[in-house]
Amino acid sequence: MELNAILYAAGVMGGLGILFGLILTFASKKFAVPVDERFTLARDAMAGANCGACGYPGCDAYALAVVNGEAAIDLCTPGGQKTLDLLAEIMGQTAEETEQVVARVLCQGETDVVKQRYDYNGPKTCHTAVGLAGGPTMCQWGCVGLGDCVRVCRFDAMKIENGIVVIDEDKCTACGMCVKECPRNVIKLLPKKARVTVRCQSLAAPRDARETCDKACIGCKRCEKACEYDAIHVNNFLALIDPEKCTLCGACVEVCPTKCIEQLP
Repeated sequence: MELNAILYAAGVMGGLGILFGLILTFASKKFAVPVDERFTLARDAMAGANCGACGYPGCDAYALAVVNGEAAIDLCTPGGQKTLDLLAEIMGQTAEETEQVVARVLCQGETDVVKQRYDYNGPKTCHTAVGLAGGPTMCQWGCVGLGDCVRVCRFDAMKIENGIVVIDEDKCTACGMCVKECPRNVIKLLPKKARVTVRCQSLAAPRDARETCDKACIGCKRCEKACEYDAIHVNNFLALIDPEKCTLCGACVEVCPTKCIEQLP
């Protein structure tokens, strides 16, 4: 008797399972929302990092916006030219050649270069440190070196060495997450071809700059005078380079007394 009851109950449950399965199958087909096949193609064309560089929560959201005509096709910086070309083909648009950019640290304030204001023992976050008397170093424009940018980088392109962030340009996708995270705006997206860079952002007067950091720009204008191509000018005690005019001759690098101007290989 007990066996019959068990078999009966199992049969009822099995039948109900089959019935509900059929109902769900029918409902999924009956109420299915048509999906634009371009969405799948666009999603596959993305870099897949879900980094938010495009301004959308993730690759799915950006792909949907592209297909719906709500977003431009050139916002996926990690995907670079390859993603742009694929999206242009999918959407029937023309893809223009884009200039490759990369994140660069405009600071050389390593531990033995910049002067320390106090020993910081608080939470290992740049945002917290800069809120305590302007930060642990005397330079209010330099890298804090506690790695907020490193933690948001999804491509393992950043690390802290000797108190300052270092970027691996071969791994950098120019997603811009580190740029947004830096409380001092020390990291900038610059053209990769711009191999001569002023690695300082200090607006301090020359005397204060010298007392703060050994590699600070002191606004001496020697670089400006040495440049034959009008590519570098000093404003507010800080040298700025126009990458469109720079010929990579290196004259400014040679005359800079503090070596704040760097020429990459």
